[in-house]
Formats: sequence, C-alpha cells, structure tokens
Amino acid sequence: MLKRSAILLIITVATALIAGGQGFKSGPVYQMLLMNNPAISGSEGDGVLRLSYNNYYPGNSYDLHSVYLSYDSYFPGLHGGTAFYLSEDYLGGIINDLRGGISYAYFLQAGSDLFINAGLTASVFHRGYNFGNAILPDQIDPVGGVSFPTSEVPGINGKTVFDVGAGFLFITGKLTGGFSVNHLAEPELSSSAVSSERIRRKYSMNLSADLNLSSSGSLKIEPLLLVIQQGDYFSAGAGASIESSHLAINTIFSGDNGSNLNMQTGFAFTVNVMSVYYNYQFNVSSGNIFLPLSLLHQVGLAFSLNNVEKRKAFKTINFPKM
Repeated sequence: MLKRSAILLIITVATALIAGGQGFKSGPVYQMLLMNNPAISGSEGDGVLRLSYNNYYPGNSYDLHSVYLSYDSYFPGLHGGTAFYLSEDYLGGIINDLRGGISYAYFLQAGSDLFINAGLTASVFHRGYNFGNAILPDQIDPVGGVSFPTSEVPGINGKTVFDVGAGFLFITGKLTGGFSVNHLAEPELSSSAVSSERIRRKYSMNLSADLNLSSSGSLKIEPLLLVIQQGDYFSAGAGASIESSHLAINTIFSGDNGSNLNMQTGFAFTVNVMSVYYNYQFNVSSGNIFLPLSLLHQVGLAFSLNNVEKRKAFKTINFPKM
C-alpha cells in the first residue's frame, strides 16, 4: 500500500509539472528570493554567495531534490546590483529542470527616505525527461498493482527555452516590499505539436519589516508576508523571524488554493561572513490524502565575500535570515 501511494504521488507531481510547466514550490525562503525578483540583486550591500539544497517529502524515497546557487553584489559604476543564479530540480528520476540566469537592478532614490529598485532578469530553462523507469497511470491495476506494458508513449525529447522577468523593490524606513513577474513570454516547453507545457506567468509579492526589540538593536523581529500566483496555483504565507547578532529563528504559516495549510520553522547561525541555515516545512492539514506530513528539508550556506561602498543614494536591506 505504501509503495502504491508513493507511485501515485510521484505520478501526480510529474503530471502536474508536465501539464502546467510549473516548478517545485520552495516555500517562504528568502535565501532563494533572488530567483523570483531581480530587483533584489545587490540590495543587501555586500557581495553574497548563496547555496541551498532542498529535499522534498523526506523519508518517503520519492527522490525529489533541488539545488540552488546564486551570487549578487552592488556595483557603484552600474548604479545598481547584478546577480547570476543556477538551479536544478531533480524530480524522481523522471524530470530534470535546469535553469540559469543573470539579473540587473537599477537603484533610485525617489525621496528623502524612499528608495526604489527596478530589475530585469534573463534566463535559460531546460527540461529533460527520462521515462525509462517511470510507472505511468495506465500501468497501475487497482487490484493487482503494476502491470506492463503501457499504451502511453510520452515524449522523451528535452526542450530549452529563453525566459525573461521583471521586478520592483521599495525600501522606506523599516519597511521593505517587492513585486515581480516571471516567465513574461510564457515559453513553451513541449517538444511536440500535440501537447502544451507552457510555463505560466508567476506573480510574486513580498513584504517585511525590520523592528528592534532592544535599544541597542542587537535583538530584532522581522515580520513578513509572501504571496505567489502562477497559473491556477495561489499561495500566501505570513510569519516572523526573531534575530540576534548570531542566531535567528523563524516560524511561518502558509496556505494555498489546494486546501493545504503548512507550517515552516527553522534557524540560521551566523559567524563572521558565513551563515548556515536550516528550514523544515510540514503539512498541518490538506485535502490531498497522499500528501505526507513532512514536505521539505532545506539546508544552505550564505557567504559575504566583499563589502561595497555605502552611499547616500544606496540603502541596504536586512532580509530575514531564512
């Protein structure tokens, strides 16, 4: 029974990805927000290298993973920040998504305490398939388990497409907010003329505040809000991160239009120029009987590689460490 549930879940995930061209949801993780909003490029001031690893539905042998790498920094000569990023989603040995891109954000001081960043990103997206070990829906016998062969012949050719996105970021006082649109051209990933694997536009919004809990500023709380809409998928999350000079702890609740209520909790530890963070996300309630309790383990590193010159026209951001 457990094996059949695992098969059905992988089929459900793979089918949704193939049909809608969507990527895996990484949850409310600020270390990966750069891939959604190019206006964030260089906004923290220092040149930051980020590495992240996600394990989806851990403990269930579904073999669903993703890795992420990015670097961004502010450059005075460009009046803004630049970034590059790479990501790979490995989905059960069936689908492999590779994405790489570059971003630029122009920094503008629009008032005495209002700063606006406008960003653009260009990327290349490749989706590859391997159906050699896949179990397709018509191979499943409700009584006898898996039967062979299949009458379905899925396309095996990969596809590479060009993609673009845009975003804005504002900073005023202790408040920071952003809005972005990715997959503006809705590129088509299908390699055949009879199917559609279009990547739907992805709209993202984030809002956070940086509030001191102590007079010295050594202890602070950062409430946050994140909203994502892509195709028929919609999710929203809210929570907070409590941070000291070396340790940060976060708790966030999120829900989506699939009747899923999830909770994420995690921590980050910072020493000198290096931060180590871990997040665990689990399902509180769901309308999907096959959805496991454990949704996501995420571990990552962030390195501040260089300091940049701070100018009056440039205000840095202290994003939640998560």
